[in-house]
Amino acid sequence: MAEVKSDIEIARAAKKKPIQEIGARLGIPSEHLLPYGHDKAKVSAAFIAEARKNDNGKLILVTAINPTPAGEGKTTTTVGLGDGLNRIGKKAAICIREASLGPCFGVKGGAAGGGHAQVVPMEDMNLHFTGDFHAITSAHNLLSALIDNHIYWGNALEIDIRRVAWRRVMDMNDRALREIVCSLGGVANGFPREAGFDITVASEVMAILCLATDLKDLEKRLGDIIIGYRRDKSPVFARDIKADGAMTVLLKDALQPNLVQTLENNPAFVHGGPFANIAHGCNSVMATSTALKIADYVVTEAGFGADLGAEKFFDIKCRKAGLKPAAAVIVATVRALKMNGGVKKEDLGDENVAAVRAGCVNLGRHIENVKQFGVPAIVAINHFHTDTDAEIEAVKAYVAEQGEEAVLCRHWAEGSAGIEELAHKVVTLAESGVSQFAPIYPDNMPLFDKIDTVVKRIYRGSEAIADNSVLNQLKQWEEQGYGHLPVCMAKTQYSFSTDPNLRGAPTGHVVPIREVRLSAGAGFVVAICGEIMTMPGLPRVPSSERIFLNDNGLIEGLS
Repeated sequence: MAEVKSDIEIARAAKKKPIQEIGARLGIPSEHLLPYGHDKAKVSAAFIAEARKNDNGKLILVTAINPTPAGEGKTTTTVGLGDGLNRIGKKAAICIREASLGPCFGVKGGAAGGGHAQVVPMEDMNLHFTGDFHAITSAHNLLSALIDNHIYWGNALEIDIRRVAWRRVMDMNDRALREIVCSLGGVANGFPREAGFDITVASEVMAILCLATDLKDLEKRLGDIIIGYRRDKSPVFARDIKADGAMTVLLKDALQPNLVQTLENNPAFVHGGPFANIAHGCNSVMATSTALKIADYVVTEAGFGADLGAEKFFDIKCRKAGLKPAAAVIVATVRALKMNGGVKKEDLGDENVAAVRAGCVNLGRHIENVKQFGVPAIVAINHFHTDTDAEIEAVKAYVAEQGEEAVLCRHWAEGSAGIEELAHKVVTLAESGVSQFAPIYPDNMPLFDKIDTVVKRIYRGSEAIADNSVLNQLKQWEEQGYGHLPVCMAKTQYSFSTDPNLRGAPTGHVVPIREVRLSAGAGFVVAICGEIMTMPGLPRVPSSERIFLNDNGLIEGLS
């Protein structure tokens, strides 16, 4: 067998084109590209505003089964499908999220696709890129500093320091910072209080940047952030301490979408990066909406499995931005299905058709869920060289029993040539006009009923449960005028339940709602389920141990 090159070796050998050429393919004049080097640029606000008069292209969502250590390849398939659509003569762009340093140095090691279906420059994308995450972190922590500063200088707004709702953030996995006590060290340092850190991708500022439509909307949303409460439990907003203007200044460049390219020199927007297990998990509205105005097909992804990413894409992003997806692709691998069927990771190389069949119930559940939103779906089998013909046929047969089609895709090894069949079928599906997209709950449903609807219809749980303190908090927010907001479920990505070890397609489980948080600026209510953490920790052997500069000064270890 020929030597298989690593993702970074493949990316390093890419023949990139100047970013102005990539922009020209979408009709973006060079004067509206703000270059960061030769291979990446931001698209100007003026061009975006002008493009809004254009008609929309077709929006394709790529989602997946629940993630496993075996890998699914959702981003790889998103990139591959974008390349495949361009290969068959369609004007297509992809929209994916930026990588967080936390998982890059923790478990993942990278998030730019894989094999011959990658976005480049891969090293930049996985590290500092264009500085968007640094800007978000700075804007968030500016607000944190202003809150404590306001309290220190007399607390004119009468903020109850026991009810400060705004934590700090950093873009790294660091469990030691989950719960802290700040302002220690005497009178000069302020009033001691409990606080904590979340990871930057869980920040409401990240969600706001990803849902804002322009700078004016961004500033309004930042002003709407609830930073805490007074003793009478009335909310205090970011605009009350005059933080919204300065935060907007820090984010003015970060709001503009980033344009890069795939290995096959096709346009890719990489912008925003909320996690789907603790936030809404989608590429920015600015990037997706702009791409739809200048491309005939836009392929975008939603984080983790369809129970999290796709549900939030449909119920939050599409609802808020007025997007209407034409079709969905559900990514699965034989390896991951075998894990859902009970096979251990070290045994995945052995043929096991029975385990594939058993694990397909997870895929079947996701197919059913996507169709609940009125969006037609097709399954992409992301091929691994260890897959056998019998295992692949088992997946195809199962999907056919569900009334849908599964297509084998070899984009990791072959690039766009390996995904042509899926590209043709996605075009047929998108152009059929059968999509009847609608969210699964209305705006006017009570907040807890929205949570319960997601639990019952998407997770197939028996019910959502919560203490009276949580229920009373939701009722209070409804009385304050927030009852129309959608809910953002913070839940483990590994299972339909809150138990990460419960694979397959469990039913009848109870989903405990431990805490609720109001993201008034972003425009949703976060429901924290089970033991989910908004600040991850590093694993026993973090990916950072394998990342280094070689003797030639090149980065090794990213994947």
